[in-house]
Amino acid sequence: MKVIVSKEIEQVCPEFVGACVEAEVVNTPYNEALWKEIEALGDQFRQKLTTESLKELTSIAATRRVYKACGKDPSRYRPASEALIRRVLQGKELYQRDTLVDLVNLASIAYGYSIGGFDADKFVGDTLTLGIGREGEPYEGIGRGMINIQGLPVYRDALGGVGTPTSDHERTKMTLETHHLVVLINGYDGDVQRVSENAEFIQTLLRKYCQSDGGTYFLYHN
Repeated sequence: MKVIVSKEIEQVCPEFVGACVEAEVVNTPYNEALWKEIEALGDQFRQKLTTESLKELTSIAATRRVYKACGKDPSRYRPASEALIRRVLQGKELYQRDTLVDLVNLASIAYGYSIGGFDADKFVGDTLTLGIGREGEPYEGIGRGMINIQGLPVYRDALGGVGTPTSDHERTKMTLETHHLVVLINGYDGDVQRVSENAEFIQTLLRKYCQSDGGTYFLYHN
């Protein structure tokens, strides 16, 4: 895959850096060892964070700033990473989907970045462009129906939107049949080292839980 960061994103977040992890994987309905890892991380977070202090994490604070700069209320359209960590801190169970979805959620919680996981075979074309959602642009969020993405950062393939930091699109979602995975990490805080560490963490998880060699990753920016 090729990933392009548009000028409109550059204007609201000149420091943006993203990472694209691409790998061949085997998905499964459930992985007990992975869930033990998720639960252990949740215990750690509840000891050191609150639902208010999590907004101060640089990865989440930067994403919220970009939402506001794009014209979106981050409290109404929460970035996925913030929503996941809030559930953990509130003692609510995370939704268990399948190993790939659960794995991406763990990686997002661990680093605070909103992360999109996609079945790459469902993309149209070989290029994704990160831009800003337009008024009236159709977008079906996974399990959310049609959502208003005006003012949200959005990745588009040749057909249209596939991912935002709030929700990925039904059209390109991961399933048990997914074998060609693409994961996109959104570093609106511009922390190259931390984004890279998040990508390498995902590779480690893929080796442990998805019968994968971890694939490859590259960074992209303005």
